[in-house]
Amino acid sequence: MTTAVAAPFRFFSLQVVRTRRLGPSLVRVTFGGPDLHGFHSDGRDQSLSLFLPHPGQSEPVVPLELGDGWWQGWRELPDDVRAVMRSYTLRALRRDPDEIDIDFALHGIEPGASVQAGPASRWAARAAAGDRVLLLGPAVADNRAIRFRPPEDADLVVVWGDETAVPAASAIVESLPAGTRARVWLEVPHAGDIQDLVTEADAEITWLVREGEGAEGSPMALDALRAARLPSAERPYVWIAGESGCVKELRRHFVRERGIDRRRVTFVGYWRRGVSEEQLRAEG
Repeated sequence: MTTAVAAPFRFFSLQVVRTRRLGPSLVRVTFGGPDLHGFHSDGRDQSLSLFLPHPGQSEPVVPLELGDGWWQGWRELPDDVRAVMRSYTLRALRRDPDEIDIDFALHGIEPGASVQAGPASRWAARAAAGDRVLLLGPAVADNRAIRFRPPEDADLVVVWGDETAVPAASAIVESLPAGTRARVWLEVPHAGDIQDLVTEADAEITWLVREGEGAEGSPMALDALRAARLPSAERPYVWIAGESGCVKELRRHFVRERGIDRRRVTFVGYWRRGVSEEQLRAEG
């Protein structure tokens, strides 16, 4: 199999090393494999494409040739055969041994859930050591799939993310250097999803727990941020990611209501309520 794609991205053949449940709605899957020696990223919200097998398959099914035409070849495979492709962010990269962590939000897994679990949630919930996946990721440390890029003159960093963005937001917060002022809001479904984050920054971290207060993308985030008193800052930088509708509302809040320069607001819609990733991809 040819596994190269034009730099800075390429395919990596990986396998599950271990899993760890972080809370009712989150599970961390650690991947390893010889290919990871060529994986490089300096980003804290590094985007990745993960290819997963369908139930009953021992590995994800992809075109034999993963060159420049991989996308069309993948699309032409039967829907129930071709690998499930989902977008995620890198939680951590380690060397000696080479390993990466990806945290999965388990939508619809719990009994009585109001939404049906998707294929990635189902896969992550039962993932076990040795399971094989394919990952499309960076071979160059500084690449276009990194969005968190605060200006050097930023005197305040503001972060919001729902459970799909908690991995990236957590990595961002942990990476902030001493002396950085940060205000962070992280929204999760259950109190058990709250994590202890360690950072050298002057960071105030607020966890917003829905716990029956409504569906993802609820007004909770907007209400909390509208009520928040941010420290005085001349050059703030804002990073917001999660459900697309909520992200758009929060961006409007920061730009229109708080008067922050739109060029200093990074916003990323990781998902859209009621729409699958396949539907989003078809629209795009």
